[in-house]
Amino acid sequence: LQTARLKRHGIPRMMTKKLRFLPFGLVFTAAIALVLPARLVCAQTTPVQIVPGSTAPAMPETPAPAKGAPAKAPVASPIQIAPTKTADAAAPPPDRAQAYYHVALASGYEEQAVTEGRPEFVTRAIEEYKLALNADPASPQLNLALANLYFRTGRSREAESTVRGLLKSAPDDIDAHKQLGRIYLRTLSEGQNAPTASSPTGNVLGLAITEFEKIVALQPKDVEDRMVLGQLYTIKHDPKKAEEQFKTAQAMEPDSEEVVLNLARLYAESGDIEHEAKAIETVPVADRTPKMEDALGAAYEQLKRTKEAIAAYHRAADLEPGDPRTLEALAHALLNDNQLDEALKRYRELAEADPENAGAVVRIGEIQRRQGKYEDALATIRKARKMDSSNLEAGFNEGMLLDVLGRYDESAQTYEKMVDLTSHANGAYTTEEKNNRGIFLERLGAVYHEQNKTAEAIATYQKLIDMGGETAERGYQSQVDTWRDAKQFDKAIEVARKAVEANPKNRELKLMLAAEMGDLGKTDEGLAQAKGLLAKTAEDRPVWLVIGQMCVRAHRWREADDAFNKAEALTTKKEDHAYLLFLRGELAERQKRYEPAEQFFRQALEQEPGNAMVLNYLGYMLADKGKQFPEALKLIRKAVELEPMNGAYLDSLGWVYFKMGEFELAEENLRQAVERDATDPTVHDHLGELYEKTGRSRLAAAQWELSLEQFAKSAPVDVEQSEVAKVQKKLELARIKLARQESATGQKKPE
Repeated sequence: LQTARLKRHGIPRMMTKKLRFLPFGLVFTAAIALVLPARLVCAQTTPVQIVPGSTAPAMPETPAPAKGAPAKAPVASPIQIAPTKTADAAAPPPDRAQAYYHVALASGYEEQAVTEGRPEFVTRAIEEYKLALNADPASPQLNLALANLYFRTGRSREAESTVRGLLKSAPDDIDAHKQLGRIYLRTLSEGQNAPTASSPTGNVLGLAITEFEKIVALQPKDVEDRMVLGQLYTIKHDPKKAEEQFKTAQAMEPDSEEVVLNLARLYAESGDIEHEAKAIETVPVADRTPKMEDALGAAYEQLKRTKEAIAAYHRAADLEPGDPRTLEALAHALLNDNQLDEALKRYRELAEADPENAGAVVRIGEIQRRQGKYEDALATIRKARKMDSSNLEAGFNEGMLLDVLGRYDESAQTYEKMVDLTSHANGAYTTEEKNNRGIFLERLGAVYHEQNKTAEAIATYQKLIDMGGETAERGYQSQVDTWRDAKQFDKAIEVARKAVEANPKNRELKLMLAAEMGDLGKTDEGLAQAKGLLAKTAEDRPVWLVIGQMCVRAHRWREADDAFNKAEALTTKKEDHAYLLFLRGELAERQKRYEPAEQFFRQALEQEPGNAMVLNYLGYMLADKGKQFPEALKLIRKAVELEPMNGAYLDSLGWVYFKMGEFELAEENLRQAVERDATDPTVHDHLGELYEKTGRSRLAAAQWELSLEQFAKSAPVDVEQSEVAKVQKKLELARIKLARQESATGQKKPE
């Protein structure tokens, strides 16, 4: 939630962050291939075909029966494992010769089913296996061979039943447990927890875990089985047991790519990126594979250890030269590290290698924009749009570049087209679609806002509200900002109340309403509403931040400091510490304690060097106090590079140029600031100073009149009476000067 003064320094009202992780479920299908023997990986899943290669037990060679005329007609009857035993009757001895005979026939039928594509031979093979089992019912090999044939032809229930029958007499048969495990893995891959013969209600995940726990107990040194068990635990959301299996596997094969990457994925799924990186770092650099280095680079990027990410991607590229995914990751990391020339080189390599790669062309345009080459960037982005008219990033960048160039109508038209492109007639959107559409609506509303087209901006933001969820929150906040900047505070409060009524459990919207009450001078009422949201938990941090900001605006310095102290006790993330340091810097600067303010801002930049808010505020403060102009210019130019459409940052840039005597550059940026932020009294004051300094008193007076007009419309907490008095005095002096000139010449001086 921002105040008008925070806006003066380009501070956004809402700061949202997203983290993304690789879905663990995507690697599960691979787990099946991991445990299945090579001869089973290509098995058909339908009951009418089987794959080449039989798994029947080795038997003496027997000539295959002629087509359609088997040596012995199969008996189509259910399998008879053995006669029922009685206390007085002994089981007959197995007839292995007869069993071998039927197995040979079964093998022949399997081969014919494969070579001729005739599913009826599968049925004959099954019947021959049943006859073989009648002759030797206790044979594990025969039971497994029949179960395997069922499995390969998609008859998982019969396969499961056959294996379970074997396990009744041989509970520790490792091959039987592995076959049962394969059956459950396939069932999971086709539809998790689907019903099976032994679990009609569907608990296949639990059955699979039970089997692989048994397999690992019987064969504890098998790495692949432990890997599968670890993945099953992960799917069950039991990270502790999964980690135990992966670490055991890693102890047996420390440098195994699959072991290391699965352990890393487990940590990533849990949001523990530090341990994800450490899992890969345990492997010596010389033993790492390209995939390991890629994964390590991605982890470093999430940890904002950009230079280490770049080094990891470089190693991956050296191990696997020309791999497009690695090159793209490297280019992206270089761009994030502000190594623009090197990033540009990499993206051009990608574009040359694949002329259809519109994404690489978009990135080239983005780099050109960040280099200040706006016209070149626009031409590049339009080239990307021709390559792929549906590329959302290209559309977003084209609209933004037109906005940067001040071509507002064209920018709005571009965003309108993108809004249409992302709209559905039925109003139903996936999360990703809703997010994309929301971005374009926000940008369209912002362009209208910049043009002071308040009604159009409000209507656009209403479409965000109509989408519901978090998108609606952004819509309400944007409407409040628009009404505030238009100095229509009653409507801002009305929207805030409406938002809370529509979402009575949403704390963020309640905080927004509380802040708006404070902005209108109802500080006690706003603070009471905010404090009513405190729950004495770690979730209180954003509440204390809002309370602190409200107290800063009301000049209640001690209360603000106390609120920030309480927020700090609940702050754990690095980026959150940076924001808190920024707020402390603002608190100190508002009290005219410039040295501690500078220290807070510099500490914040140490943690987040690319934070545009901090860069702008520190640069503006240094320039305003007539200190360190070269550094101030460097800081503010970087902020403008990051957010070239921010009117407050453009004003800061113009102001530092003015202080340095660079009047042409000052005027260029101050004019742009007035265009984008016409309701900010400070930007009019600064432009008036420039006009007066360059001998254009009449234009200066006009800007100071606009400044006083905007001060009069501003919320009480936004107005420093001392600043108003300074502008009033400058205007009076300018009028006196103009009057003297007219009196001396008898006419107005042209400007």
